[in-house]
Amino acid sequence: MKTSLWRTVALLSFSIAGSSAWAGDCNNAQSVQTQVDIDECASQALNKADAELNQTYVDYRKRLDKTQQNQIRDVQLAWIKYRDLSCKYATSRSAGGSVHNMALQSCLTEKTLERTKELKALSACPEGDVACPR
Repeated sequence: MKTSLWRTVALLSFSIAGSSAWAGDCNNAQSVQTQVDIDECASQALNKADAELNQTYVDYRKRLDKTQQNQIRDVQLAWIKYRDLSCKYATSRSAGGSVHNMALQSCLTEKTLERTKELKALSACPEGDVACPR
């Protein structure tokens, strides 16, 4: 019994570790055929959106004075908490189901892309716009 359990754990570990090497094409519907494939594509989309948000945030923050840098940091931390809780709530009906991971990551991606647009708009404020911190 112990040997069987050990083999199962080893196989699961190998499967999980091997999933990060997925080489499918998320832009090709024929390449995305299983829930694992769909989850991997959702994960890739979130990672890409998160990287763009992080770069946009860093670039914008550099342009601010020290007080505003601290303020935008606090705003961003609060936004991350909001995003995570909002998506957790929005996808709560699928919790425990096979589509939950994809649904959660899709929500996080959508909100992350929206936040990136917000930060880009803030960084593009025209000089003299008093409604825009700069």
